[in-house]
Amino acid sequence: MTDLTLDPTTTAVLVIDMQNDNLHPDGAFAATGAADHAAEQDVVAHVGAILAAARAASAPVVHNRIVVYPGRPTGGTNAPIFRMLGPESLLLGTWGADPITGAEPVGDEIVLDRIRMSAFHGTSLDTILRNLGVTTVVVTGVWTNMAVEHSARDAADLGYEVVVVSDATSSINAQWQEAALGFALTNIVTVATTAEVVAALTPAP
Repeated sequence: MTDLTLDPTTTAVLVIDMQNDNLHPDGAFAATGAADHAAEQDVVAHVGAILAAARAASAPVVHNRIVVYPGRPTGGTNAPIFRMLGPESLLLGTWGADPITGAEPVGDEIVLDRIRMSAFHGTSLDTILRNLGVTTVVVTGVWTNMAVEHSARDAADLGYEVVVVSDATSSINAQWQEAALGFALTNIVTVATTAEVVAALTPAP
């Protein structure tokens, strides 16, 4: 158990890449194991629970998604992960790039698109969070050892306290999940469960 405290006035929930292609059984990357691991983690339900708690507490929510823009053949050619993207996956305006049911933005929640691993790279995320007075970022979404890890590291380097939610994130398999949470992010983030985050965001009766 983590002795977690969160102030909703200075805490934002970051939802990363909760898109059909990334974790739906019919998505473009289902064959990688991503859909199975998302199901094992029950990641959609857990992200949904955190979103509900954040909304009830009036904590800011930011949705960040990786996309391929129409007319671009891939997400890039410099790295294997970027060559995996598009035109058959995560194409902006298609079902695959859309948010998965249960983790959709509501109301005026901020949605930022990007074309690289980190939620901060090439986006206005840092400026938005600072304008909102955010000092702590709760990171949820997929994939843990890729976009989640990159974003968490950048957030820490930018001066934010970072919480990564162990059961509101998923990867390709349990080994990759553990590689990120048990090794790569050690001493960089606080790892907490959905139940702990929800409790920390919920005012005492």
